[in-house]
Amino acid sequence: MTFRFPPIAAGLLAGVAGFCFHVSLVAQEPRMERVAEPVVLAAPVSEAELPDAPLAPDQQTAAKPAAGTPAATQSAGDASSAAQAAPEGAEAQKSQKDVADEQLKAQEKQRILGFLPSFNVSYLNDSAVSLTWKQKYKLAFTSAIDPYQFGLAAFVAGISQARGSDYGYGGGIGGYAKRFGSSYADAFNGAMIGNAILPSLLHQDPRYFRRGYGSKTKRTVHALVSAVWCKHDNSDRWEPNYSNVFGNIAAGGISNLYAPQEERGWGNTFEGAALVTVEGGLGSILQEFWPDISRHYFHKDPTHGQDAINNATKK
Repeated sequence: MTFRFPPIAAGLLAGVAGFCFHVSLVAQEPRMERVAEPVVLAAPVSEAELPDAPLAPDQQTAAKPAAGTPAATQSAGDASSAAQAAPEGAEAQKSQKDVADEQLKAQEKQRILGFLPSFNVSYLNDSAVSLTWKQKYKLAFTSAIDPYQFGLAAFVAGISQARGSDYGYGGGIGGYAKRFGSSYADAFNGAMIGNAILPSLLHQDPRYFRRGYGSKTKRTVHALVSAVWCKHDNSDRWEPNYSNVFGNIAAGGISNLYAPQEERGWGNTFEGAALVTVEGGLGSILQEFWPDISRHYFHKDPTHGQDAINNATKK
């Protein structure tokens, strides 16, 4: 980038430069007159008594350690090590965040049959980078406000009204609106608490890491267990999925604030949380086998070749 001065600043700089040039000429005139004056020789002085004369600029440059000498190499090494020691850790952390951003951008394009979001699914297995707390919130919020979630809440509300369940909400448009709001609020609270708040506090990864290899039985068990088993951040350690389980319980507890009287209580809360947890495991089975179905029936690979890489590394 070329730096450009404003016109007023450029004029001032030009004036200052001209004044300095004029002063330098005036300062040189007395020296020229003094050269013509007669010189009175003083008594001879031995060379040992003469003070050391200041070095000229070119001599000062020559006095510096030559490049390649041990002294120059040591000084250059000390300077470079001091300058690079601090940024290395920050640069590594920044690059990890950038890699995670790229992986999230790819995940946000994943959908089943073009409408069912798979934002929370990673096809990368061991090569996936852990998320920061901001990235977890962004992923959870993006999933929660997807149009599919509003459509699902509208469908669930319609089924509930048609069956006459949650009769405390009443009938008609008003009853349907209450059912719709309750259904969407349950999903939103569960997503934000179970996929953002608790994973950030407990340092757990909220994503489903698709296995993609092995027997169908192992893959099915892997999908079901993912509802209660997850990966810890920045490590390959697997641990109980406290975030998902307690997130479902917390969302059920919050629903007591707006659910009809007959649907409130701790019994309904834990029953609903258990049902949502099981539904999450069943949904993971669909996410696990969808790429196989897509390749077989639609001749499209949602993993973009990642399955082949995983199979090659696991064999």
